[in-house]
Amino acid sequence: MASDNRASVFPFAAAVLVVLLAGGAAADDASSDDDAGTSRTPGCSNKFQLVKVKNWVNGTEGTTFVGLSAKFGAPLPRDIHEAKKSFAVLSNPIDCCSNLTSKLTSSVAIATRGECAFTEKANIAQASGSTGLLVINDNEELYKMVCGENDTSINVTIPVVMIPQSAGKKLKNLLHHGASVEVQLYSPNRPTVDLSACFLWIMAVGTIVCASLWTEFVTCEQVDERYNQLTRKDGPDTGTKYREDKEVFEISAKGAFIFIIVASVFLLLLFYFMSSWFVWVLIVLFCIGGIEGMHACLVTLLARIFKDCGQKTVQLPVLGEVLILSVGIVPFCAVFAILWAVYRHASFAWIGQDVLGICLMITVLQMARLPNIKVASALLSAAFVYDIFWVFISPLIFHESVMIAVARGDNTGESIPMLLRIPRFFDPWGGYDMIGFGDIIFPGLLVGFSYRFDRANRKGVLSGYFLWLIVGYAVGLFITYLALFLMDGHGQPALLYLVPCTLGKGYCYSWLVKR
Repeated sequence: MASDNRASVFPFAAAVLVVLLAGGAAADDASSDDDAGTSRTPGCSNKFQLVKVKNWVNGTEGTTFVGLSAKFGAPLPRDIHEAKKSFAVLSNPIDCCSNLTSKLTSSVAIATRGECAFTEKANIAQASGSTGLLVINDNEELYKMVCGENDTSINVTIPVVMIPQSAGKKLKNLLHHGASVEVQLYSPNRPTVDLSACFLWIMAVGTIVCASLWTEFVTCEQVDERYNQLTRKDGPDTGTKYREDKEVFEISAKGAFIFIIVASVFLLLLFYFMSSWFVWVLIVLFCIGGIEGMHACLVTLLARIFKDCGQKTVQLPVLGEVLILSVGIVPFCAVFAILWAVYRHASFAWIGQDVLGICLMITVLQMARLPNIKVASALLSAAFVYDIFWVFISPLIFHESVMIAVARGDNTGESIPMLLRIPRFFDPWGGYDMIGFGDIIFPGLLVGFSYRFDRANRKGVLSGYFLWLIVGYAVGLFITYLALFLMDGHGQPALLYLVPCTLGKGYCYSWLVKR
């Protein structure tokens, strides 16, 4: 086959960089986490809940926005049919910190944050006959409204909700211009079973299975017999390089630790210097890696189906001899990636991102390989510590989880593209379920090694390691999403669960076989 089937050096470097930057936390981007450290005084023990604020302007329904309920006040209905429509009125004074002159009877008061305690605002609005209070924050974050240290007994019987600055500014402008504004407040339950997470689980497991079987069943290459030991041995005439006709990068134990250190440095750079231009650099790198991965997968598949086309080449200036298939496929892949980048904020953009990401990961798992179980143990153990540190321990040093902040793209309006994601189709709150490339690639390297080892040693499906490691990965990913659900949407270091369920299970199975 012509030489352009091999990955070129620059796209390969870009692909490795993409993997380095891949986030490791399974994330939920619509969390309503509670704060265990807040006051539990009477009347101030509510759980924080996300609130849908539907609104109508002069009878025409507007865009629904999201708020956050306070630690105090009346609970909101879960069903939209139980929620009542009420007219919205600006409090006067606007901070709602002194006796009001505006008529609030049977209306929802709108006030700005500041000048007095949240509980004082609520009490004043309630005393004026208001049926609810919307507090406008001074930024886009949803600040948690708690009780003050001097609030020993709270008797607020109306719902109190914080709304973002942009939503509050819009409502204020409408009311200042004499518009009639009605609002409806409710807090729907999220489904117990997240079917979108099930689809993401299938995508992640399927990517690893596909990448492991790709070489033998798609490219029809034979498994190297030098993998007949847990520590691979080089043949007498081939030197130390595995498969010289392809660019295959074998990870060493030293390289594994350097890999994790470099990844940590990049993560910190992203955390401190995250900006729109930095995210655009990542988007460009992702597109380059995605184009290379998609090209490699499509050329291999089409060459497998149409054997004659897979052998025909053409001579091009500068590039030399290339496959005719590549001449047609590269432009298609480039257009696909560019269209994704242009429409990446569209509701359907997740499809393109996942297609590019899966192709990229399959290609990376063909190019980067583990030579033995010692290197596998070093790499996954280092990744295990890396994931836990940057998700759980980093808040103690940096005051927030570095991994989760980078994955969300805080303060940029963008999120890094090195994620598989899928919309929550059946969740009234919407949002996406996500998993970082690293949570697929790191275990995938071990699973791919186990498959090559089983084939070289002629082990059956049930007697080999491959099936059991796939099952272990599937179970580990299930536990990850279970932890995500139990922790009310807090991002989880997926490798905390995946490494014991793959590497640990491999060691346990090896011990049982040798008994």
